[in-house]
Amino acid sequence: MPAIEVKGLDKRFGPIHAVRNVSFSVQQGEVLGFLGPNGAGKSTTMKMITGFLEPTDGTVLVNGHDVLTDPIRVKASIGYLPEGAPAYGEMTVRRFLEFVAEIRGYKGAEQRQRVDRVVELVHLDGVLNQTVETLSKGFKRRVGVAQALLHDPQVLVMDEPTDGLDPNQKHEVRSLIKEMAEHKAIVISTHILEEVDAVCSRAIIIAAGQILFDGTPEELKSQSESGDYDDAFRAITSRFYAGQGEATQS
Repeated sequence: MPAIEVKGLDKRFGPIHAVRNVSFSVQQGEVLGFLGPNGAGKSTTMKMITGFLEPTDGTVLVNGHDVLTDPIRVKASIGYLPEGAPAYGEMTVRRFLEFVAEIRGYKGAEQRQRVDRVVELVHLDGVLNQTVETLSKGFKRRVGVAQALLHDPQVLVMDEPTDGLDPNQKHEVRSLIKEMAEHKAIVISTHILEEVDAVCSRAIIIAAGQILFDGTPEELKSQSESGDYDDAFRAITSRFYAGQGEATQS
């Protein structure tokens, strides 16, 4: 059984058709790079997978649980890093992680162990007693990663996990993703194509809410004569938009 199974997912916001009949599955041990230009529908799709947005049509199963009919079990098995990594700015980093642990049902010694583990994993020791609002963008992102990992979820959904990080921090987060990959199903949304090469075992390209490509990083690279990810991405998306223009004109 796939860890994530998306079938015919569709989302409309009034006249805007943000996601159009998207279907894919993710197995344990896979790191799926979810790629696309701005406004492609990446974040909207992730919000539907994690239960933050209700689909207009289609279904999402996470570890066999339907996101609409069994949302609590879905959320219990997912670690989610949303766009912007929202947090309570007035809380210290330690208090925020303790708060997330409480929501996840951890108390006492187990809560302390969970918090200590993610602090060590994401290297937050030096800012534990700072309020979140005083942190740099990079450290705020790290706090977001930490809360997503706190309950050691089977499924990780991360929207731009390295956004705002410096090169050393990016390397640390990518290394962490690779370490976890064997035992989890991981979906990362990104516009940084080097991330595909660094951590992903598979890539999907979406534009205007539709899947244009689904394959391995090597298969993606082969879409470019120069063997370059950026060129391959441009070739796939530009062909699609060119085709849309021709269809409109005809």
